[in-house]
Amino acid sequence: MTPKASNNNPAEALERAIPVFPLTGAILLPNSQLPLNIFEPRYLAMVEAAMAKNGLIGMIQPREDGQKPRCYDVGCVGKISEYAELDDGRYLIALAGICRFEVKEELPVTTLFRQMVVTYDGFAAADMKTNGQTILNDRNTLTGALDRYLTARQMACDWDAVKAADDETLINGICMIAPFEPEEKQAL
Repeated sequence: MTPKASNNNPAEALERAIPVFPLTGAILLPNSQLPLNIFEPRYLAMVEAAMAKNGLIGMIQPREDGQKPRCYDVGCVGKISEYAELDDGRYLIALAGICRFEVKEELPVTTLFRQMVVTYDGFAAADMKTNGQTILNDRNTLTGALDRYLTARQMACDWDAVKAADDETLINGICMIAPFEPEEKQAL
């Protein structure tokens, strides 16, 4: 049974042992959405197990390629917020980012998917706050740099959506969709 969150620490309500999805180039950040196309048997099983329990899945960057790559120490747990099963057996899901975590250990499992024991200490206070707060000191500098970056790469942007987004949504969106290398995404 998962303990209820106290008023002081909402992360207490999050599971400490979670299924994890090591996916190169994909990052999930708190208060953001990550769409995923699930088709590998091990990750289909992971989604099914998460849906049967609490809908939580941890996203983490692998450090290397392979069937069971070493992973970075920090990831982000998300809750399945959208779910669709397709005729060909794939799942289309969206994860809503909740809180970053630090890996404490990988569990020995008999499941097809990996599971890790994690801690949210050090992240919960910042990650589990309410959305919409102003966090940018100079939003114009950021949007100007974004405009120059997109123009140099002949890419388009929905500037009305950028203007309407709160600071956190804007920063998370840029971090998640920018074509950075996995190490750079991990640094974010």
